[in-house]
Amino acid sequence: MWVLLGIAIIVAGFVLRFNPLLVIAAAALATGLAAGLGPVAIIAAFGKAFNDTRYVSVVWIVLPVIGMLEAYGLRERARTLIGGLRGATTGRLLAGYLLLRQATAAIGLTSVAGHPQTVRPLVAPMALAAAEAQAGDLPETEREEIKAWAAATDNVGLFFGEDIFLAIGSILLMKGLLEQYGIVVEPFQLSVWAIPTAIAAFAIHGFRLWLLDRRLARTKGRETAA
Repeated sequence: MWVLLGIAIIVAGFVLRFNPLLVIAAAALATGLAAGLGPVAIIAAFGKAFNDTRYVSVVWIVLPVIGMLEAYGLRERARTLIGGLRGATTGRLLAGYLLLRQATAAIGLTSVAGHPQTVRPLVAPMALAAAEAQAGDLPETEREEIKAWAAATDNVGLFFGEDIFLAIGSILLMKGLLEQYGIVVEPFQLSVWAIPTAIAAFAIHGFRLWLLDRRLARTKGRETAA
């Protein structure tokens, strides 16, 4: 029972808004002592856990690099690149990103792209540049909407792409849930059936992006007529 003391420390620490790192460390220390571990064994357990999951911290190394690249003109270069491409539209750009996101997620590379790594510094500025090339200067509300389309495209690509990969948490969750109701399926079966779902998601979201392109084209047409 005393080993559950760590949970109480976590709840109390977050309710009182203490430093999260100190709260987690205190909870782990209390749990270790309650379980009969010595100080050396607790530190060894900390080290083993960090070593086993060190890949999780890679993203925190990447984020400062992305921030530095943004500060030195990454967004501006992305916008310039799109502005120089003929035939580049917001819908086509985002459809290409959707295909790439689904394909990488389908082979387990779910952390290759994402909102902080690619959407904010690259995809959203490119989509904005393409939209302005299509429809001219946009009001702030429509600029925010284009950013939202970029973020939504990333979400759709990841959500419907990762289910194709066998060793992903969602597949294991579905397998466990179905087994509770007496339905035994193999992860490979779930993965195979995720393929038509991913294709349908690409077609539906691609159609919505095509409609976005048409709306931006009509905006340009109205400005030209005026």
